[in-house]
Amino acid sequence: MELFEEIRRGYAAGETIHGVHRRMVRQAIASAIPPERKNHERKQPRLEPLKAVIAAILKADQQSPRKQRHTAHRIWTRLGEEQPQYPISEATVSRYVQRRKQELGLSGRVVCVPQSYELGGEAQVDWFEAVVKLGGEACKLQFFAMRSMATGNAYHRAYRQGTQQALLEAHEHAFAYFGGVFHLLRYDNMASLVKKILRGRQRVETERMIAFRSHWGFQSAYCNPAKGNEKGGVEGELGWFRRNYLTPVPEAANLEELNAQLLEMCYQARQRTIPGKSVSIFEASLQESGALLPHAEEGFALEEVIDGIVVDGQGRVKVKANWYSAPVGPGQRVRAVVWPSEITISYSGRRVAKHERCYQRGQQVLNLEHYLDVLEKKPGAMSGSTPLQQWRQAGRWPACLDRIWERLELKLGKSAGTREMITLVRAGLSEGWERVIAAVEESLRIGVTDAAAVLHILRMPDPEERRRYAVALAEELAQFERPMPSMDEYDLLLGGIQ
Repeated sequence: MELFEEIRRGYAAGETIHGVHRRMVRQAIASAIPPERKNHERKQPRLEPLKAVIAAILKADQQSPRKQRHTAHRIWTRLGEEQPQYPISEATVSRYVQRRKQELGLSGRVVCVPQSYELGGEAQVDWFEAVVKLGGEACKLQFFAMRSMATGNAYHRAYRQGTQQALLEAHEHAFAYFGGVFHLLRYDNMASLVKKILRGRQRVETERMIAFRSHWGFQSAYCNPAKGNEKGGVEGELGWFRRNYLTPVPEAANLEELNAQLLEMCYQARQRTIPGKSVSIFEASLQESGALLPHAEEGFALEEVIDGIVVDGQGRVKVKANWYSAPVGPGQRVRAVVWPSEITISYSGRRVAKHERCYQRGQQVLNLEHYLDVLEKKPGAMSGSTPLQQWRQAGRWPACLDRIWERLELKLGKSAGTREMITLVRAGLSEGWERVIAAVEESLRIGVTDAAAVLHILRMPDPEERRRYAVALAEELAQFERPMPSMDEYDLLLGGIQ
């Protein structure tokens, strides 16, 4: 364009134009806009004999299942196997296959119509997987996500397994986060929600989902099978959240701490402003809260109650294919309440045990605290006990406890030393396990190996606490302070005595 302008100015000034082809000069004089260049299609001698083979493969794909159609890479590998006399690069085949698929309408990409949503009208729900570190160990968790389509605000929560119970519990946490209930929730065809897919949009939902939906008052809608684009809002949210908040891999001591971190991430994420919006997600959410349905007066009964479970001879009860310890005598019947993340055990109306739920089969989840009464009578069983081994694996039994245990046994004998050790474990129940460990480390540092001494260190106030006590005591005693009496007059009387 600049060259044409220079030629036209030179021509108008009567200058002689050099270094430019006469054809271009004629074109510039005729028009200020250069003519479009002709695209000459290059010959492809390597590809030409293979075009018919590729066309036959693409034609056959139209009758094949969608997920069993050829990719460009697979076509290239087939050509190398079936047509070795025509070697060709993968890039050449990929470009040609992409162009032919577009011409045949097989590219799979469709035009999407932008959608607008009313405040409080719709939210989309989905699960996704991500790896986190819990207690230093990498594990794959299921993450729940609910996204408001009007504001872009989203709630995330993690579970060991994406069960129906976990899904419904996550809904209630999400309703609390958003401050109300959306009029419509859109899902894909989760087995925990849908028993049968009928014609069109009709679904036969599970009875528990129908009851849950009725309890909270929202409507449900489902995508067509294999049409994740129909809930593209939450699909995009999953990728954005994973890239921005789960990279690098987050770490937490346990699932409860991780979910506290995720909630804080949700609060941070809603401070941003989505491109094209004039207000932040948080400000839009404040406007949306008034359009949401109100909370139900009480939560839905999510827990599963199992009555009449018999405690076996090893102080365990079997719940959902796994064994959990319970400090109750053998043969007694207890109640188990099953939640998505924990299991509680009650006896005579009183909760006696609480465990993190295990989703494997045939596993033992044992707490050493539940066996202390038995171990006091059978101290020799403690060192090789499974509950102690599980505490070691979980990091609840540091090396300092083994060192003081060994010194107690050397000083008092195995049985008496183990009973003294049990006394320290019991102290952890009431005083706090971390404080007991700190007291044990201090006793080892000063060379004291006695349970009574450890308990004395445990219950002794720290320097800051002692300082506060001293200040408080001084303020309390200040009201009793009196000036010292003057003895001068008595000294005068004594002076007269010879």
